[in-house]
Amino acid sequence: MATIYEIHPQTPQIRKIDEIVAALKNGAVMLYPTDTVYAIGCDINSKSAVDRVRQIKRMSNDKPLTFLCQSLSNISDYAIVSDPAYRLMKHLIPGTYTFILPATKLVPKLVQDPKRKTTGIRVPKHVLCQVLLETLGNPVISASAHLQAEDEDDSIDPVEKAVLFDRLEKLVDIIIDDSSEPGMEGSTILDMTIDPPEVIREGLGWSEVAAWL
Repeated sequence: MATIYEIHPQTPQIRKIDEIVAALKNGAVMLYPTDTVYAIGCDINSKSAVDRVRQIKRMSNDKPLTFLCQSLSNISDYAIVSDPAYRLMKHLIPGTYTFILPATKLVPKLVQDPKRKTTGIRVPKHVLCQVLLETLGNPVISASAHLQAEDEDDSIDPVEKAVLFDRLEKLVDIIIDDSSEPGMEGSTILDMTIDPPEVIREGLGWSEVAAWL
């Protein structure tokens, strides 16, 4: 059964954050809020935890996983960012955007797209996520907590938070509750490996992207 942490949305309690981070470093999997939807996540460097995220999401190893970074400068450690990509990302970060970029050697192969050697990275505009990333010192996996069939990747099952928690409390180790309800719309996904970038999915923040493309 998962341990539930009630966290203040604007001033997260440091003691609770430290406990969560310690668990993540030991391979815990968590359910947590982001600036888009609730996500299932873990420390990117914990292979066993990443495997569990895939199992919970029923994802095969050839499907890449998105992860959260703290800042644009942090992204450059995990991805190759061209000058045109940097200029656009600078305007959009932090925010509700996922950028597909060529992965560096710091990105575990279990997270990458095995054919393209790319990875999906986000920098969230979310207090809790930022505090977790800063305290952990590593990126955090971010897979939508809305469980769905593999052939329904674009569908989102609208559920209340209590229902979501009930569905996942036996599958994850930690549930973080910051009083927010689960979002129903995912991030806008941009393929930054080409110029101009290709819009893979129009999601939250799409109007801001359209203004720069």
